[in-house]
Amino acid sequence: MPSQFSRRSLIRGLTTATVTLSLAGGLAACGGDSDAATTTGPAGTVTVGRQSNGAAKETVLKVSEVKSISAELPASVRKSGKLVIGVGALPSGSAPLNFVGSDQRTLTGSEPDLGRLVAAVLGLEPEIRNSTWENLFVGLDSGKVDVAFSNVTDTEERKKKYEFASYRKDNLAFEVLKKSSWNFDGDYENLAGRTVSVGSGTNQEKILLEWKAKLATEGKKLTVKYFPDQNASNLALSSGKIDAFFGPNPGVAYRARQTADTPHPTRSAGSFSGAGATLQGLIAATAKKDSGLAKPLADAVNHLIDNGQYAKWLAAYNLSDEAVPRSQVNPPGLPLDNS
Repeated sequence: MPSQFSRRSLIRGLTTATVTLSLAGGLAACGGDSDAATTTGPAGTVTVGRQSNGAAKETVLKVSEVKSISAELPASVRKSGKLVIGVGALPSGSAPLNFVGSDQRTLTGSEPDLGRLVAAVLGLEPEIRNSTWENLFVGLDSGKVDVAFSNVTDTEERKKKYEFASYRKDNLAFEVLKKSSWNFDGDYENLAGRTVSVGSGTNQEKILLEWKAKLATEGKKLTVKYFPDQNASNLALSSGKIDAFFGPNPGVAYRARQTADTPHPTRSAGSFSGAGATLQGLIAATAKKDSGLAKPLADAVNHLIDNGQYAKWLAAYNLSDEAVPRSQVNPPGLPLDNS
């Protein structure tokens, strides 16, 4: 486990990568999956932003079971008394979405916290299981976890195996050093000659590789690089090994705020919908297809929307601009062919 240092001393002289890791609290890269602390607060409450080390404003929310919604659950889940929530945050997480908190134990971030809120509405005890991104889907396939709350984009390809309950807009962004003059400007042609990193197996990778293929047909080159975790991508950006990182907008915005007073400040160089040019992307709770979980999950999110807890959850993580008016079951997602 990395040692905890004060925020002030960290910001004073470390690299962008180290600052991001330390402010987030860090994650231990110990194996493919692990259990994480699931404490939610006193009975009838969920504490949002617990142990978040400044990534969120800690907020205690009152949430009670809604029996008309919990009655919709599959009998096996209702009988178990718990909602097993998968989060793909190993090895190092990505604040403010998911990361190990300042106690070096609690998995915190906007994603697991929404899972805890939904579990409370369903009258279930949340059990958080942390894994790598790849093993997140293995967990769903095997039944090891019931649902993923892990910034998963609703896509038509994924609907072949999974069902969705949307809960947040999916916006992507390009992160560059603040001193860079490059901007995306919504035009993939501006990527010609650039080197960009992206997470493997993500919808942003799919979009970026399609742009790379388009540029290749025009005789232009886009170099795509992969790194083992977010911290390695941050370091590559700060050292000039890549021109930009393409990933979830919440993480890009968070790092821009946290690196503002460091030797290598970053900024957003433009955003793009996670569902392509013609559709607003959506992040969704993800369960195995035909599990019977999508509807109660959506109804639980809509209850949180109607009663104000949803807005407070987003506000705690500075994500209010990614709010959706309603949760939908299996809404249109990133098309099979986004070209």
